[in-house]
Amino acid sequence: MKKTICLTLCGILALSLFTGCGKSNAKQSVSIYSIIHEEETQALTELFTKKTGIPAKFLRASTGELVNRVRAEKDNPQADILLGGATSYHIQLDKDGALESYRSPVAANLPKYAVAEDGTWTGFCVLSLGIGINEDRYNQKFAGIPVPKTWDDLVNPAYKGEIVLTNPVASSTAYLFVQNQLQRLGWEKGWDYLFNLAGLVGQFPDSGSAPGRLIGTGEYALCVTFLHVVNKYHSDGFKVYTVAPLQSVVDIDCISIMKNTKNLEAAQKFVDFMLSVEAQELMSSIDFTMPVNPEAKGAPGSIPVTQLDLIEYDVNKAAAQKDEVLAKWTAEVK
Repeated sequence: MKKTICLTLCGILALSLFTGCGKSNAKQSVSIYSIIHEEETQALTELFTKKTGIPAKFLRASTGELVNRVRAEKDNPQADILLGGATSYHIQLDKDGALESYRSPVAANLPKYAVAEDGTWTGFCVLSLGIGINEDRYNQKFAGIPVPKTWDDLVNPAYKGEIVLTNPVASSTAYLFVQNQLQRLGWEKGWDYLFNLAGLVGQFPDSGSAPGRLIGTGEYALCVTFLHVVNKYHSDGFKVYTVAPLQSVVDIDCISIMKNTKNLEAAQKFVDFMLSVEAQELMSSIDFTMPVNPEAKGAPGSIPVTQLDLIEYDVNKAAAQKDEVLAKWTAEVK
């Protein structure tokens, strides 16, 4: 009963945050569903308003929750922008008819992989997967065991209960990891790997930020997450570090405009802003992601894509398989 009341109140709050879409003054503001962290979202929206004079408000939640909201609200959107989330999610929403096509003039300078052919999504930062390690806990628990350098090294029975991996049903980070293994090893061997690893995982949180936090506080020794998440905790003084495994994948955080938005002009200006050098360097300075805009510089400590060992990642396959993969995960893993 308490859970039901809580969910209802959350829904009312979300709707109240976005009340005003479609009213006479709606074109003077932009409303955002944000998958990226609150600190980055707050800084970016404040800079956008400072530069354009357009008020911006946002609701921050997990990938799964916001993607489901966009899909459910496609005929009457309660926000104008979906900020963040890997390409496979935006591709799916495009197929659902939930996204508006927009080709920003800034996108002409971006790499081809960062721009949808139909203009419905555009990448604004590079995301690379890796293994996060708490130095003290690892040395205490696994003295004499070399730190894992590959994805296969992670499936070590000694690590049982000491690994954190987000739930791929809720987190785009974990779904990218699942696809990394399926595309690296093939369908059958990939699932064998995932089943074996799942048996070693101590916690499957929904939040993409949780693994970095949990190893940062020393509750676990290892996690699977984006490299930049752990690098940020390291910069804040936590004794954690990252390993970039061989045969990994990268994806991009994307931005899209909602179909049927009442604030199209303001939404387009926000997309232009997110692709700008200033916005991407601001974001990298906070979270250590790598900018997509080739003219923007990543923050010291961020890891350039050129230094990673990568497989060829098929984003369209990842999008096409999503329902099947998540159904299998839910039925057989969690």
